[in-house]
Amino acid sequence: NIRKSHPLMKIVNHSLIDLPAPSNISAWWNFGSLLGLCLGIQIITGLFLAMHYTSDTLTAFSSVTHICRDVNYGWIIRYLHANGASMFFICLFLHVGRGIYYGSY
Repeated sequence: NIRKSHPLMKIVNHSLIDLPAPSNISAWWNFGSLLGLCLGIQIITGLFLAMHYTSDTLTAFSSVTHICRDVNYGWIIRYLHANGASMFFICLFLHVGRGIYYGSY
């Protein structure tokens, strides 16, 4: 069996397939990892947006239009950042709700 004999596949098999996990785990336990992923996306997109944003009251709107129109893929970075904030709070509420429901506090 190549899954048990190949060195790279052995590592993947041991860490993903044969990983001992509790029997009562469900899909609700994914929201903590998704919360970390959303936070990472927020930090990365926020850094890229901060490179082009100006916080002056006269030029703030112009800098946002500059990001959306002139920066390569700036529109998608802006929308990832905006929608990532909503996804962060959705994952946060589901993560905390799961903890309260299952009494894991």
